[in-house]
Amino acid sequence: MAFVLPEGLAPEVYPLAWLVGRWHGQGVVGYPGVDETAFVQDVVFDHDGGPYLSYTSTIRLVVAPDDASALAGESAEATAEGDDEAPSASPTSDVAVEDGPVWSTESGYWRVPPERPADLPDEQFPVEALLADPSGHVAVYVGAVGNGRIDLASDLIARTATGADVTAAKRLYGLVNGELMWAHDMAAFGQPMQSYASARLSRVEGS
Repeated sequence: MAFVLPEGLAPEVYPLAWLVGRWHGQGVVGYPGVDETAFVQDVVFDHDGGPYLSYTSTIRLVVAPDDASALAGESAEATAEGDDEAPSASPTSDVAVEDGPVWSTESGYWRVPPERPADLPDEQFPVEALLADPSGHVAVYVGAVGNGRIDLASDLIARTATGADVTAAKRLYGLVNGELMWAHDMAAFGQPMQSYASARLSRVEGS
């Protein structure tokens, strides 16, 4: 089935057009000091005709029914990304699960800047992402998009006095067999750059 550009999308962000829509799926988060845990994620990439995409993400922990009441009311906030291959993730088990507490939310804007780096391959375009989360972080990512893949690295991470000590991050997004797969590496709390989270998302019908 041929890909159709979203109606009214600004030409400047055509390289990101495949992101537009609603996505839902599962992934896994884990880091030194954070036990590996499955999560459910909802992501929306949208546009209003301007030369950018808006972005929102909500991640909720996945819990077995017997654990749901024990986890109710608990919440945490963080950030995630990166890998050299197309990322993958799967639920921790096949037992019935339900959405737990919100782990993190994130919002921001993605754009394709007009200036093209001289060393960028012809099949790629520069991309910038400005992301913020309620735990006290604002991050600027720069990278490249092309052939259904986006590689991003943090150019700047600013945090409030009470924000978690995240110093650098990388993110990888890939369109694989119609699914959006992503991975997030980060350096935080004195730890070196390493895997933090990854997920596999499916496009929500009608988006």
